[in-house]
Amino acid sequence: MLKRAAVAIAVLAIGLAALFWFITAPEPLAAAQLPAHSPDPVNGERMFHAAGCSSCHAAAQAKGEDKLKLAGGLELNTEFGVFRVPNISPDPDTGIGGWSDLDFVNAVMRGVSPGGAHYYPALPYASYTRMRVEDVLDLKAYMDTLPPVQTRVAGHALRFPYNVRRGVGLWKRLYLTDQPAVELAGGNDLALRGRYLVEGPGHCAECHTSRDFLGGLKPDLWLAGAPNPEGRGTIPNITSGDGGIGGWSEGEIAEAFKSGFKPDFDTFGGQMAAVQQDLARLPDEDLQAIAAYLKAVPPLPDAVQRPAGGS
Repeated sequence: MLKRAAVAIAVLAIGLAALFWFITAPEPLAAAQLPAHSPDPVNGERMFHAAGCSSCHAAAQAKGEDKLKLAGGLELNTEFGVFRVPNISPDPDTGIGGWSDLDFVNAVMRGVSPGGAHYYPALPYASYTRMRVEDVLDLKAYMDTLPPVQTRVAGHALRFPYNVRRGVGLWKRLYLTDQPAVELAGGNDLALRGRYLVEGPGHCAECHTSRDFLGGLKPDLWLAGAPNPEGRGTIPNITSGDGGIGGWSEGEIAEAFKSGFKPDFDTFGGQMAAVQQDLARLPDEDLQAIAAYLKAVPPLPDAVQRPAGGS
């Protein structure tokens, strides 16, 4: 009797392991799914600045041309462990210089490595999956023109069970979607363009939206602020609700992104300072589109309590 029970338990364990392996499998795009497209590096540069790639992948405090050296190395200390930002320069040995267009699209939009493994969503592919494939191909075309930097970055240092990379497949089934986060009933073309920039390449929600215990964004708290993922202070509410930017006009929002000065003449600080510098490289119509979208997002009160005197 005990032998039969042991066999049954073993069979069940094998079955559950097989089921886990099946449902957590990466789902990359196939080459045939890529559209026929002649990459446009000029538009790729626009996507590069919208995505703020240099904010994470260039050296801290980098200025000028050094912001185009994407050697990585930044360490993000989170409740899950330490994520280390990789080298995404065109160096063929330590960067992504050997990647094909398909490799790049699958990494950015599906969170799948060229070797077929899951990337952790510290790479904000949960937002990038809303991008157009053509824009991602343009982004690669531009990044291929940047200086290669030979720098090898160590891997992440995560706690169990987060260090079980295959489990990211379950996370993707729960949270990965290419559908818009905010419906814009009767939205005009400007706001729709802004939605694309904010929800896709700009990945603003990755910082400005609170997360659940598995690290997934809470859609009912969209852009209403969040704890700083590195544990210091809060990321502000950018809806028009209490504590947000309801007192800012669309023009003031666009101007703040362009100049770095808020309507009260204060300046952006912390991580947002680098983000603003990237946004300032976008054409005025993109900044106006982002502002139009932010004013169209449902207003919500602050999702987190800010410390006294903090922001």
